[in-house]
Amino acid sequence: MPTTRPDRAARKRRLRRQRQVAGAAAILTLGGIGLGIGALTRGTTSRPSAVAKRTPGAPRPASSPPARSPVGGLPTLAEQEAAIDRLVKFGLPIYRAGGRGNFVALTFDDGPGPYTTTALAALKKAQARATFFVVGRNLANWPTLPRQEAAIGAVADHTWTHPYLPNLPIATITSEMDRTRLAASAAAGRPVRLFRPPYGGRNAAIDHIATSEGMLEVLWSTDSRDALGANWESILATGKNALRPGEIILFHENRGQTLKALNRLLPELHKRNMVAVSVPELLALDPPSLAQVRADAEKFTGITAGGAPPR
Repeated sequence: MPTTRPDRAARKRRLRRQRQVAGAAAILTLGGIGLGIGALTRGTTSRPSAVAKRTPGAPRPASSPPARSPVGGLPTLAEQEAAIDRLVKFGLPIYRAGGRGNFVALTFDDGPGPYTTTALAALKKAQARATFFVVGRNLANWPTLPRQEAAIGAVADHTWTHPYLPNLPIATITSEMDRTRLAASAAAGRPVRLFRPPYGGRNAAIDHIATSEGMLEVLWSTDSRDALGANWESILATGKNALRPGEIILFHENRGQTLKALNRLLPELHKRNMVAVSVPELLALDPPSLAQVRADAEKFTGITAGGAPPR
């Protein structure tokens, strides 16, 4: 039977509706895909990755805080140990770090003692870290302080009775170092890896003993002269002049003049954008080269500092 005109018109209307429905479906599908892509894009680009880390040593933007800021950015204990191990192999004393960055080490000898808690309070308030070279015989009277010292820095070995080591037999030198290292490690709850000879008195034999014990011999690049009777104004002036990258500054915590100067020196650190860290942290953040360590050993050898040795 031949197709009538009304049938052809109806078929055209059905085809037109089918095309409209298909077009609408396509639009909805494409729209959904677009929304999904937009959501994925927002999820990956609008939020920084929670696990992204800065490559060690890479420069930070100018507006960022100093590299390896102590607020959550200190070297780990493993990194500090690795830095010490590397330098112990040189077999020479360390006087300063590499001189890069904005880090400095404040060190305190001859404690613990009656002023140690005052020194600790000042350092904590300023969010400054330090290294404490303890005398072994003092631990009996202040057994709990080394753990507090370790919490804001490092505890180190300054011999048992504070003698002038070059005048002593090898066996006595070894005993002075070993007794203090073991006792200080137990009191601090952490291995003690740094050693400082009293009065800075050292020679090749003492260097060898420290190295053979796995200890790093640490002296200083600036002496505050507090042990020689300097007043607080002089101690403060010396300390300010020493606020340079990589410096290791010598203080003695159990002196009223030193603490008076310290309370004025610590705010100066922030003004100069300097960060006080422990010696192990400093050596991990700003390691000296072998050439520098050799040059420093030659430069500083023979310089009497930290109090004249007994005659």
